[in-house]
Amino acid sequence: MNSKDKIYGTGDGEASSASSTAVTTSPELSPSPNSGLPVETDTMKRAAAKKLIERYFYQLIDGCGNSNCDNEYCASSGKVKNLTPNQAAAQAIQLFSQEAKLCDAQPTKVARTQSDLRSKNNENGRSNDGNSRLGSSKIPSTCNTPEPESGIPKNSKLDGQSTTNSSQGKEVPYITEEKLLKILETCKQESSYSLLIRTLGEVYSSADSLSQSFLIHAGSSIDAMLDKAPKDLKNLKKEDVRTMEGDLDKDEDSQEVNQEEGECSERCQSRKSTSPSDDLRVDIPSLRRAYKALFEVPGSVFESALVHALRTLSGNLELDLRLFGRGAKNDNAEDVLNVFVIVLEIPALGSSEYLEMALPLVCKAASHLPLRLQARLAQIWARHCRTRLKGMLEALQQLITLKVISGQFSRDYCVQDEETITAPTKLMKVVYYANILAGELDPPELRQEDNSVPTDDSLLSNISGNKNPPPPQHGDPLGELLQVNVLDSRCPYLPFTEFYNEPLSDAIEMDKDFAYYRSESPTSSSPETRKFSFMNYAFILTPATKTLGLYYDNRIRMYSERRMSFFHSVVGQPTNPYLRLKVRRDHIIDDALVELEMVAMENPKDLKKQLVVEFEGEQGIDEGGVSKEFFQLIVEEIFNPDYGMFTFQNETQTVWFNPTSFESDAQFTLIGIVLGLAIYNNIILDVHFPMVVYRKLMGKKGTFYDLEDWNQTLFTGLKGMLEYEADDMEETFVQTFRICYQDVFGTTFFHELKEGGDQIYVCQDNKKEFIDLYADFLLNKSVEKQFRAFRRGFQMVTDESPLHLLFRPEEVEQLVCGSKNFDFNELEEATEYDGGYTLDSPTIRNFWEIVHKMSLESKRKLLQFATGSDRVPVGGLSKLKLIIARNGPDSDRLPTAHTCFNVLLLPEYESKEKLNDRLMKAINYSKGFGML
Repeated sequence: MNSKDKIYGTGDGEASSASSTAVTTSPELSPSPNSGLPVETDTMKRAAAKKLIERYFYQLIDGCGNSNCDNEYCASSGKVKNLTPNQAAAQAIQLFSQEAKLCDAQPTKVARTQSDLRSKNNENGRSNDGNSRLGSSKIPSTCNTPEPESGIPKNSKLDGQSTTNSSQGKEVPYITEEKLLKILETCKQESSYSLLIRTLGEVYSSADSLSQSFLIHAGSSIDAMLDKAPKDLKNLKKEDVRTMEGDLDKDEDSQEVNQEEGECSERCQSRKSTSPSDDLRVDIPSLRRAYKALFEVPGSVFESALVHALRTLSGNLELDLRLFGRGAKNDNAEDVLNVFVIVLEIPALGSSEYLEMALPLVCKAASHLPLRLQARLAQIWARHCRTRLKGMLEALQQLITLKVISGQFSRDYCVQDEETITAPTKLMKVVYYANILAGELDPPELRQEDNSVPTDDSLLSNISGNKNPPPPQHGDPLGELLQVNVLDSRCPYLPFTEFYNEPLSDAIEMDKDFAYYRSESPTSSSPETRKFSFMNYAFILTPATKTLGLYYDNRIRMYSERRMSFFHSVVGQPTNPYLRLKVRRDHIIDDALVELEMVAMENPKDLKKQLVVEFEGEQGIDEGGVSKEFFQLIVEEIFNPDYGMFTFQNETQTVWFNPTSFESDAQFTLIGIVLGLAIYNNIILDVHFPMVVYRKLMGKKGTFYDLEDWNQTLFTGLKGMLEYEADDMEETFVQTFRICYQDVFGTTFFHELKEGGDQIYVCQDNKKEFIDLYADFLLNKSVEKQFRAFRRGFQMVTDESPLHLLFRPEEVEQLVCGSKNFDFNELEEATEYDGGYTLDSPTIRNFWEIVHKMSLESKRKLLQFATGSDRVPVGGLSKLKLIIARNGPDSDRLPTAHTCFNVLLLPEYESKEKLNDRLMKAINYSKGFGML
């Protein structure tokens, strides 16, 4: 009895006909519940039916082998689409009930099987010490003939329980849950684990062996489908087939999705991948049960052997992927994916021995996966292994942190040069995209940008009339292949913050990393010699570190503009190397916008120069501090509701574009320029936009879910409407597709969301359409002209920066507004002292005692006085680097500050009371700049 007989048994319960005839089945194969037959007879007849269903199953998956086959239900005819095992099992049951045509197997033809694909590729492969691996050159091609008793093709790509690929013609060793449990039982009885150690070493050191292990066999899909099928298979309906297939998919998904996550919305479900690209041959539940039983073995007697086998496997895989291009074509792709799925399911990867010896080599091998297989792996993990994502991420984070802490790095050898750090970072990117795919996604159509809406303002067209085409946006190749973007992620499976690695972020020298990033040129260097830059893996960097990368990019552009100004001066065409603005405090809006308007019209590239601000009638020299105050003052004026450009949302304490503003589009463009200049010059602003503004700035339209932080009351009401299920919806809500809204002056406006909307009442059938149209009008269409002008101005400054590459919308908000954590303990720990002061000086101790007792408002005033801004930088107050310097002995002088350099000049007051009095007067009555 061969392996097929062991699995499926033997019997003569099959009936086959010539390829031109249909299958005839006896009514006895569909016993009636009232037939009165013994239970054993019903069971035997159902088993016989299963044999025939299995033949249909393999006909759909592998075909009959006849290249001229015209059977529409046979894979050899080319008329059958790629089916998942569940889809094939459901369709096989349906074909059985319809008595559909069943082909004869062709002994002289070879059906499409995984074994044949592998043998074709292995002609130019390699072998190692007689152990077959991917690409073993001596593997013979075997003919795919049916078993005489079961009719199931040998070596079918879904069988996986019997392989004969071997350089000597013997079976390649593989392992299943059943085999492993038997081995464990034998070892316990014999009180010796040598058999287990030998088996694990043999299977886990060979890619061929491991790729054939823990596979889903045909019986598992058919059995699961038959369990859900009605007893009368003969009279099966299409609805029954769809129900069976849908229920089975739900059962598989429920194993991965926690109950508290609930169901995704229809929009989210539309993005869930159901294509064969995320289909998996590995039986994940069986694999996890096997690992659970394995790691219950006391004393970890097998782990050294498993680690050694994984090291051997990883080294061989790396060679195959790197030198021989295994997996680059479809022939080895499934085997390679199986190996990585099985290995990365090991629950102990984050423990000491695996972490130090095995996981680094596994990551090195995975880093050479072709981009196509990386995408497939992300899809597989997202659909089948989502509960394992957290464990994989933690193991990779531990490995990176361990190598960062234990490594010896210098300017000549930095973290970017350490492969045990860069390789797990590359693999983490696959986990990152799997995390996005496993979460809730919005449709990609929301990312489309339409800049074709005309404007009535001729001045705006002059301002934005940049004749050069906009540079292409930075895109990630893996994300583009998966057709997914971080902007699509409404709710990732794991929070994005869990991907931050703070030790790595602190260890990276961003100036060098930025140089590596700028030196990248895919056409000029091969991937093997190209320098690694973490800016292409920004998900692992903290926002503070990413801000440094953006800072270096902006500064280099500023220096480039200065250099060009110098060259122009040499040839007799002197230009100003800076973007200079001279403004009056009492007319700051008019002066600033007029000057920016002139710059934008004459030469928009001047906006990329370093900003230098001068207040008329004041002596301050702008080394950064004057610019900070300029932005603070202009923001206070622009976003004042009395100015009429923005409205204030009382409930959320945020500002929004006034849809009925009398200001021209050019004014909104100039406001966008101001916001872009603040980011470009590394200045934090006191603005209060809802998060949807930052998402729209990054290129994503507003949706219903963005209403939550825009107008909480409205969001709650619409959510209640969406969740209302009763049939009396029209009478309860009495809402049509006509809405009303008010402008800042209290005038009421009406708008029909669709033609004839006043006559269309919201009901159960159209409530989602109403909510989507309502949100789209409020967040997109009603402010379309204003926001388009605003975004155009913003992009005039930031179009060439890696802002989209580095930051998510939530991080852009931090970049613009700073952190919201006013932790003055962090500031005290980070502060430096000069001029004779130390941490233990009496004046310094008194100073911090006073500061810690201040109200939040007074603390903000202190920050404003000492640094020129009352905002907390990205990363917290520990990033501020305040300096307190001694400014002479005790006197009646007030404290002063060099805001450009964050220096607080503090006389050595004789008492705490005097220090408190002088300090409070200084921070409450300070305004303007002068010379000391």
